[in-house]
Amino acid sequence: MVRSYPNIVVTGTPGTGKTTLASQICETFTNASGDRVLRHIDVGSLVKKNGFHKSYDEEWETYEVDEDQLLDHLEPMTGGTAPDPLEEDPAGSNDAREVGDDEDTRGGLVLDWHTCDVWPERWADLVIVLRCDHQILWKRLEKRGYSEKKIAENNEAEIMGVVADDATDSYAPESIVTLTSEDAEEMESNLERVVQWIHAWRQQRGLEL
Repeated sequence: MVRSYPNIVVTGTPGTGKTTLASQICETFTNASGDRVLRHIDVGSLVKKNGFHKSYDEEWETYEVDEDQLLDHLEPMTGGTAPDPLEEDPAGSNDAREVGDDEDTRGGLVLDWHTCDVWPERWADLVIVLRCDHQILWKRLEKRGYSEKKIAENNEAEIMGVVADDATDSYAPESIVTLTSEDAEEMESNLERVVQWIHAWRQQRGLEL
């Protein structure tokens, strides 16, 4: 069955504004009852909540994710059948947007994670890569309390365009959009652009006027 709403991947180096944009996208779309029809999946929180990891690296302060478990968990929600509601997000930030069983919604996942090459190409209707000046990024990660080693690692990854390269290697060029996310004005513009894209995607499939 055709998805009623697109699946969107929001990716980028930590600190580029993924969670903010993903949350805003989901908050924009509601049904006649006022319920959200897109579901924000904070993958990092989902991995911790469900134990989808093999080990924890103390030095780099990161989990080695069990990708098979993660993909098996999300596969039923990506399209074909109405997704089951996820449990409340463990971080208390509404990472899981519930969609009732009576919704005529297919897909509609907004996958928020710092990497993107794990997702099968057939899942993703749009891949958003957020970029940010490395000096601004450094300050953002300092405010998060990251160690200097972890900040430097992420800063170098942003300078080298690691996430952007992963997206290019994993998805068709026409499904990828790269957006700069350095200030409030750009973040607002990014949201407007994505919202317009979603409406166009649905219109092309005769799903809305």
